[in-house]
Amino acid sequence: MTKGMLKYFRKKIFWFVVTFIAAVILNFVLPRLMPGDPVNAIVGKNISPGASPEQVQQQIAYYEHQFGLDKSVPAQFVDFVKNAATGTFGVSYSQYPRLVSDIIGSGIWWTIALQLPAILVGWLLGNLLGAVAAYRRGIWDKVFMPVSLFFSAIPAFGAAVILLVVFAVNLGIAPVNGAYDPGMIPGFNWPFIRSVIAHYQLPFWSIVLISIGGQAVGMRSMSIYELNADYVKYARFLGIKDRKIVGYVFRNAMLPQVTGLAMSIGTMVGGALVAETIFSYPGLGMAMYNAITSSDYPVISATTLIITIMVLLASFLLDIIYAFIDPRVKAAQFD
Repeated sequence: MTKGMLKYFRKKIFWFVVTFIAAVILNFVLPRLMPGDPVNAIVGKNISPGASPEQVQQQIAYYEHQFGLDKSVPAQFVDFVKNAATGTFGVSYSQYPRLVSDIIGSGIWWTIALQLPAILVGWLLGNLLGAVAAYRRGIWDKVFMPVSLFFSAIPAFGAAVILLVVFAVNLGIAPVNGAYDPGMIPGFNWPFIRSVIAHYQLPFWSIVLISIGGQAVGMRSMSIYELNADYVKYARFLGIKDRKIVGYVFRNAMLPQVTGLAMSIGTMVGGALVAETIFSYPGLGMAMYNAITSSDYPVISATTLIITIMVLLASFLLDIIYAFIDPRVKAAQFD
């Protein structure tokens, strides 16, 4: 490994650490700037109607002590860092005494199972459509591209609501909400698996439809740019087979698309918020929504920190991978 490459890696690691520290601080501070008092909300739900003001204050003091809110802000930040380092993230305010790690653990696998396949399918279909539209033109460019653009222009909540109304409410061929039928006990058996698959369809396709168009446009633009590049014209002049040229063209055009895929995977948890909320899907997005509405600081901080770490890791790994696969990055290290 050259000195230039080592310098490149050290620089990336330095900025990764700096960004991570800033993200941890912001993930602690920002949720606490939200309006509302979670302790008062909890006491208001649990206190008996005839409780005296002294009893109310005792309940408030009890929960503030349990949540560590009676400490100074720097001490609360230290507790937040310790809880994050151990992976527990503290105790949930709205679901006390349940640990935040339990809430995240029960929802993150639903989110990954929903988001990751949907992102990959949307990415593959969009890039395939964009590449064919750039190379074949004709009906691909004049019909399928506008249709995909139409679907991608629909907001995420709009696509989810349309699918929900058409297929679940009007046609009745798909469940309205949830991840499986109410009353079922999760297990590895065919009735439960069939129910999960049925509930999976609408959230899955609502994510796929809105991601195809953007990927297709990006791939089409990059492919057209590469097809008109000088090296393509020169290769054709030399008589190199078009199939081989196209392979190099689409490989070069894929580099920005790989970046988009990595960022989509990095923001996977945040992107789950809309679909999971509309379909009441029990993933991490739904947990984040419930935490926001109840001012549950530990859950909000934990979910946003997970999103931040995933985005940072995705961008960091991309920078490292590009240093090996993109000749332009390699050349830049010798400048």
